[in-house]
Amino acid sequence: MTTAAAGGADAVPPADKHPSGQPSVPAPRKPSDAPASGPKRGLRSVTGTRRIIAALFLAPALVLLGALVVYPIVYSVYRSFFDQAGTGFAGLDNYKALFTDDTIRTAIKNNAIWVVFAPTVSTVLGLIFAVLTERIRWGTAFKLIVFMPMAISMLAAGIIFRLVYDQAPERGVANAVWVGVHDTFAESASYPKAHPLPVHPLKAGGGGSFVTKVPVRAGQPVQLPLVGVAPAKMPTDAKPAKAAAATSGKITGTAWLDFTNGGGGRPNVIDAKELGLKGIKVEAVKDGKVVASATAGADGTFTLPASADGAELRLPASNFKEPYNGVEWLGPTLVTPAIIGSYVWMWAGFAMVLIAAGLAGLPRELLEAARVDGANEWQVFRRITVPMLAPVLSVVLVTLMINVLKVFDLVFIISPGSSLADANVLALQLYRSSFGTDADLGIGSAIAVLLLLLVLPVMYVNIRRIRKEGRR
Repeated sequence: MTTAAAGGADAVPPADKHPSGQPSVPAPRKPSDAPASGPKRGLRSVTGTRRIIAALFLAPALVLLGALVVYPIVYSVYRSFFDQAGTGFAGLDNYKALFTDDTIRTAIKNNAIWVVFAPTVSTVLGLIFAVLTERIRWGTAFKLIVFMPMAISMLAAGIIFRLVYDQAPERGVANAVWVGVHDTFAESASYPKAHPLPVHPLKAGGGGSFVTKVPVRAGQPVQLPLVGVAPAKMPTDAKPAKAAAATSGKITGTAWLDFTNGGGGRPNVIDAKELGLKGIKVEAVKDGKVVASATAGADGTFTLPASADGAELRLPASNFKEPYNGVEWLGPTLVTPAIIGSYVWMWAGFAMVLIAAGLAGLPRELLEAARVDGANEWQVFRRITVPMLAPVLSVVLVTLMINVLKVFDLVFIISPGSSLADANVLALQLYRSSFGTDADLGIGSAIAVLLLLLVLPVMYVNIRRIRKEGRR
């Protein structure tokens, strides 16, 4: 009996052999050889199920997107072609008003300033901070301090900087520092609120100065009394006023505070307790020209040469100028740069963190190779670091541009009522036109459409960059 016969039905049939005597390998099965029923039906079923499930999961998001984004955009465009009441078709009148109304034109101009300067300054500062703190031991602590303002809301930042920019140096930090620096190099006026009484021999001379009512004569002492200076504000080394002695050929006189503590003093008379106005400047004026000048001593006395004979004596306005109170940060001239400064304070930390993350991913061998080739640090920074950080810098710049178009919290909170019109931006004007006391939804909708048109190019550039990065 052969082996095959002995094995019966369970015996393994011998493998087909190649003519060379080696067993032949069976050909791989083609996909078409698979059974026609099961797998194909299962594949179609799985694909269809996944599409249905994906649609179900996307449906809530699509509904929210339509309700909160698409519908408001479409309705705003539609509403922008109607008048204030919404009943009459206005055509392009609302859009014409955007460029003819002075208030809205100011908002557009301020928005242009914001878009150009605020993101640029924030990005540049973030780049500088990221590069300079990369190699120092306490760089992490510095970055933490710079980034901390990001944890503060726009509302809180507005309140903080409203106090920082306060006009009074005793409350506003900015003016406190500025006044301290100014007073270090410039002397303030000694008698800011001093003035004569109607019975005094002085009258207003224009521009804050005071002049004698009649010309002076040589040999006749002149009296220049003033009031309005608190005794506590008088110079500590001021002495009791003394009547000037008559001097032939010269003009002599006394400038003093015509006020006696406790009362009892007489006007135009030098009483025993009255002090001289030390350091006050006296000028002799003829035909509008200053021919001589003098400064009063500690007892208030002064002497002018013979050239002052027949002239009017003038106490110039520099004696009475108000003390320097700093810069009017929230005035019409500086209100926009001041608010941009508060925005930079908040967002420079955001730019620094993103740029520092990009800087950490740069290949160090390229930087070291440039230094070995003789490049200095500035050349390495300008020719290698900045070009390689260009994608990160563009992300930061575009993000800040989009953010700055909708900033109005800082403007509304920091700007006082007198300068709010000068600092107005489109987002704030949109709110005022839509919800203010004299609301015009047609104008408000037109401003909303304009803001959308301003954002679209920036979004397009950002989407193209993201797609380009995804293809790498």
